[in-house]
Amino acid sequence: MEFSFGLLISIAVTIYLVIDAPKHNKSPVLWGILGFILGLLGLGIYLIVTDRKVLGWIIVALYIIIVIIIILFFAFIFAALFNMS
Repeated sequence: MEFSFGLLISIAVTIYLVIDAPKHNKSPVLWGILGFILGLLGLGIYLIVTDRKVLGWIIVALYIIIVIIIILFFAFIFAALFNMS
């Protein structure tokens, strides 16, 4: 379920970037590939590059915070599993 949710987000970001990139004289192929691989991080970088910096930095910051929270969550679970004795 989570994998399909992430895939849907990446596809939606890719479609948006492919449609919006030519409006800002950017390569739709390049930004489509980056959007699919990087997902929301790619969208944030694209918005920063196309002078929509506030929204772009907000997306990048939230993405980084979410990734840090996920890493800490799994680190605590991993530590709890191996400190049971």
